[in-house]
Amino acid sequence: MLDVLEYKVLGNLPDLFTNDNGKKVVSREDWESRRAELYRTAVELQYGKLPPKPEFLEVEPLFVGSTWSTYRILSGKREMPVSFVMRVGRPASAPEGSFPVIVDGDGCFGYFTRSEFIEPPMKAGIGWALFDRTEIAPDNKNAGRSAAIYRAYPEYDFGAIGAWAWGYSRCLDALIKLELVDLSSVTFTGHSRGGKTAMLAGVCDERATIVNPVETCAGSCSCYRTQTTAIDARGRIKSSEMLSDLMRNFPFWMGQGMQEYVDHPEKLPFDSHFLKALVAPRTLFVAEALHDIWANPLGSWMTTMAAGEAYKLLDAEKELFWYYRDGGHDHAAEDIQMLLNLILHKKDGIPLSENFFRRPFKAPELLFDKH
Repeated sequence: MLDVLEYKVLGNLPDLFTNDNGKKVVSREDWESRRAELYRTAVELQYGKLPPKPEFLEVEPLFVGSTWSTYRILSGKREMPVSFVMRVGRPASAPEGSFPVIVDGDGCFGYFTRSEFIEPPMKAGIGWALFDRTEIAPDNKNAGRSAAIYRAYPEYDFGAIGAWAWGYSRCLDALIKLELVDLSSVTFTGHSRGGKTAMLAGVCDERATIVNPVETCAGSCSCYRTQTTAIDARGRIKSSEMLSDLMRNFPFWMGQGMQEYVDHPEKLPFDSHFLKALVAPRTLFVAEALHDIWANPLGSWMTTMAAGEAYKLLDAEKELFWYYRDGGHDHAAEDIQMLLNLILHKKDGIPLSENFFRRPFKAPELLFDKH
């Protein structure tokens, strides 16, 4: 159990089911208009206006092997193309044709070299599409907006997370063009800032059948209106990341409209449950680590429970998944094992792991009304 020292609440969560005009959402039909309102705040305010679909997409084979292949993707505007590399891992069970794919943009992290991370899905018939999102836009607040994607779309005010999320969709476009992907099983995943990216990409691209953000911290799956102070796995007192921390350290990730709320996150017209609800009725799997206090494990649970009300409205309660593993901030092999279990559950009907839906802390009082 997590040893929680303080759980601070700044206010209740905004209502998912009250339209901007005050009218209540009572049906699936009502939800579509409400969804557009959620997008304007949870996406466009939080991350800026995102880059559009590209004018073109070209895929250049750099190396094609029996298991791993490398492709260069050129996309965006022809006069200002965006270029980055995608590595594709083909499972041995699918020597020809298409296969289920996990798309992950965290090529700048080291875990792609870890066999315990990469191999289990491959052995189970699930392929990989891996790319380094920092090829699209630098993960450096001193770099400015010099990357090709910013120069191609100067009228759009997206931050780095929006640029990176665009890359997930371009990888999927390339996989389709190469006739490699089974579109009935497409997973977007990533960890930390990459988890923010995978979450946004999954919201915006409905071709992602499973969206799996991992330990995103503030700015995605956490909760702006709560702060947790607890004891981590090393016995240290730690507090969760707040909006002020995020915007002080990484303002270039986010939409600049968020600066208005830095000192008053309780006034935000949304919280993370809006973003999570935008995935519904597709499969959302929020993965957290119990002792990753910075990621606000209690806040993430709260906004997942709140988003669950949208899943109920859409008769999709069985499509919302969450779990907590022991340990701290890392995209661990256990995270991949849990994701693989879920993919195979959806694909082949294998039983779900007992580690889903275990809450290792006392449930705080709900900050929302049940629908």
